[in-house]
Amino acid sequence: MAETKTVDFWFDPACPWAWMTSRWILEAAKYRDLDIRWNVMSLYVLNEPRLDELPEQYAEMMPKTRAAVRVAAAVAEQYDNETLGRLYTALGNQIHLAGEKDSAVYIPAALENAGLPAELAAVGKTEEYDEAVRVSHGRGIGLVGTDVGTPVVAVENDEGEKVGLFGPVVTPAPQGEAAAKLWDGVYAVTTTPGFYELKRTRTKGPDFSNLTAD
Repeated sequence: MAETKTVDFWFDPACPWAWMTSRWILEAAKYRDLDIRWNVMSLYVLNEPRLDELPEQYAEMMPKTRAAVRVAAAVAEQYDNETLGRLYTALGNQIHLAGEKDSAVYIPAALENAGLPAELAAVGKTEEYDEAVRVSHGRGIGLVGTDVGTPVVAVENDEGEKVGLFGPVVTPAPQGEAAAKLWDGVYAVTTTPGFYELKRTRTKGPDFSNLTAD
C-alpha cells in the first residue's frame, strides 16, 4: 500500500489560480493517497510592502481580499481542517464560479453553504485574526520566498523536511488520471534537491468550465 503523503496547501480565497489548483489537488486525492491540510495566506500581506508599486486596479483590490482571509483564519482556529476546506470550497463557488465579488454577499453565502454560523462574517471587518493570518502566511511563504504568490504547496522529502513550491498554475483543473499524473510530477520536482523553477508565459485565463459547485 502506498504511503499517505501529507500535502500542505496555502490559499487566499480571492485568487482564481489557487482555487483552480485546489480543485486539482482534491481530484488527485481521489487517485493518490493524499492528506490535504489547508492553510491561509494573504495576497494583501504578500503585497503590503509594495502596494504603491502595483497597478492601480490591483492596489485597490488588495484591501478587499482581507475579509475572507480573516474569516478563514477564524474557522481554522475554531474548527478543524475539514471545515476549513469546506469553507474554502464554498467561498470559491461564490467568488469564482458564481462571479460574486462583493464580500458582503459572498462571505455570508459561503458560511451558510458550509454550515457555519452567520456571525463569523463579522470577523472580516475586524483585526482580531490578523496576527493569525500573518503567522500562517509566514509559514507558507517561508518555504518559497516572497517573489511568488498563491497557492503554495508543500510536502515532506525523503529526509522528512517540509519543502514547498508556488503552484502548480494550471487551467482548467485536470480531471481523473490526468490529475493524478500531474500530482506525481509535482511531487517529484518538489522533492528533488535543488529544484527551483519551471515556467512559461500564461496565454489563457482561469477556465472553470469543467467545474461545478460542490
